[in-house]
Amino acid sequence: MVKLLVDTIWLVPCYALIGAILTIPWSPGIMSRTGPRPAGYLNLLMTLLGLVHSAIALQAIWNQPAQEITFTWLRAAGLDLSFPVEISPVNVAAIVLVTALNVLAQTYAIGYMEMDWGWARFYALLALFEAGMCALALCNSLFFSYVILEILTLGTYLLVGLWFSQPLVVTGARDAFLTKRVGDLILLMGVLALLPIAGTWNYTELGQWAQTANLDPKVATLLGLALIAGPMGKCAQFPLHLWLDEAMEGPLPSTILRNSVVVATGAWVLIKLQPVIALSPFVLSATVFIGAVTAVGASLIAIAQIDIKRALSYSVSVYMGLVFIAVGTGQEDAALLLVLTHAIAMALLVMSIGAIIWNNTTQDLTQLGGLWSRRPISGLAFLVGSLGLIAFPPLGSFWALLKLASGLWDTQPWLVGLLLVVNALTALSLTRVFGLIFGGKPQQMTVRSPEVFWPMALPMIVLLGFTLHLPLVLQSLSLLPSWATFNKDVALLLIWSSIFGCSLGGIIYLGGMWKKPVQLPWKPLQDLFAYDFYTAKIYRITIVFGIGLISNIISLFDRYLVDGLVNFVGLASLFSGQSLKYSTTGQSQSYALTIVLGVIFLGLLLAWPILSEFPLVINP
Repeated sequence: MVKLLVDTIWLVPCYALIGAILTIPWSPGIMSRTGPRPAGYLNLLMTLLGLVHSAIALQAIWNQPAQEITFTWLRAAGLDLSFPVEISPVNVAAIVLVTALNVLAQTYAIGYMEMDWGWARFYALLALFEAGMCALALCNSLFFSYVILEILTLGTYLLVGLWFSQPLVVTGARDAFLTKRVGDLILLMGVLALLPIAGTWNYTELGQWAQTANLDPKVATLLGLALIAGPMGKCAQFPLHLWLDEAMEGPLPSTILRNSVVVATGAWVLIKLQPVIALSPFVLSATVFIGAVTAVGASLIAIAQIDIKRALSYSVSVYMGLVFIAVGTGQEDAALLLVLTHAIAMALLVMSIGAIIWNNTTQDLTQLGGLWSRRPISGLAFLVGSLGLIAFPPLGSFWALLKLASGLWDTQPWLVGLLLVVNALTALSLTRVFGLIFGGKPQQMTVRSPEVFWPMALPMIVLLGFTLHLPLVLQSLSLLPSWATFNKDVALLLIWSSIFGCSLGGIIYLGGMWKKPVQLPWKPLQDLFAYDFYTAKIYRITIVFGIGLISNIISLFDRYLVDGLVNFVGLASLFSGQSLKYSTTGQSQSYALTIVLGVIFLGLLLAWPILSEFPLVINP
């Protein structure tokens, strides 16, 4: 029975698709008497079935060698498009993570979206998300990974635009879709260019090919840059990071998945492509540079945000930037551990702030405060999630950051310094948010703020407990470093950076020394961080302006040259037709004369080359 579950692990994405199909009867205008709730319950049941299936399979396959199942999709004219499914402990563990977080997010949505009219459509799109991410985890083909990423991009657009009657939601969905498309199009160029060079899209075969490949440095560089462009967009890395902020206009239960595992889909593909990227030292350096700039820049931006969702969205970019650094320095294991610990802690943080937004109907941090005594479950969830996200022993991210920093300690110590700065800034940012929400005195919006009811509190409590027990889970799976390889110097530096960030944030935002909201002494610097380094404005005066100018030039060319030429031909035909009608006299002799003159003209035209050879002699 267990072997059957392992061999049929590819059915897990199908469970979610079945759940999405089952929601069709509750679409608007088909079944309205029962309300849309059965659609959500059916999707939750199918997701729970996928979780049980994958959890049993994970227990059976742990510490076992990977196996591959291939499904042929198209084979014609020398082109073989097969869907290889890799069944390995890492892949199945990723499915368990996705389905578990989706179960919690769907349970959370039962309470958060209790009266929402788009209930059935929302759960169907969550099912599409789950199916895409589970299929991506199992897929061992770059081509089909790209196809799945495109489906997830479409799912992001539809989920963000769920409340399409609101103009800001429509704008956010459009901007998120178009920003991700930039990286996707460049990634497609790399995917298509890789096949004739390597002869395969299979990740395992690509890794074997990369060990002996001898590419021209320019080709390897261009190929590697194209391949990291897609993950840059998916992971919200500078300068393709604005989509994640725009996506905050969507329903918050979908943000639980988007900020935890959806953004990690780009990191998953990046980790798979690391052997190919490593063919070019320049691409590796570019990957580290992109991750470093994003990690530091997003950390600074998060500190200046007054919107709760925006503050957390930039923290997501920070940790995906650290994943880029890990991949650029060849530490795939550290990258995977970062993805795991970040997903769990960030999901808990989003659930906590969702509970605040749902009861207080505001996302403005300056209007909140004094909720610690009124919202103990939400406050404790935010506190544990924050500690699980930074280097606070013994929680999960401490071990992930320690693993990354230990690998950089001897080779690139400057990156360890950058990691300490990023960790301290993140600790400061999360302490700031905690202080503004739960510290201080109650504000007008928080005087009456009871704790949320059980459909929202239950998943928070479950995830809170799992976050606290994550180190024990990692230890049981032998994923924690042993004392023999434990770098105590790096561990102390990480702990001190966390203490410094939390202490500084506590002094500023939990003490009464500074008036709230706290402003930097130099207003231009405050505005620089608050407005995202003016990235949106730079887009408008460069890319948007340039595309608009080119579009106007093309429009003028089409209007006056192309259309003008067509209109000229039409007018000439009309004029000639109108002129010829006056030559129809009805007299046969006129027609005969016209024919004779035409024949003479054509004869002279055809005989002209011969006649031109005879000299014309004129005697005086």
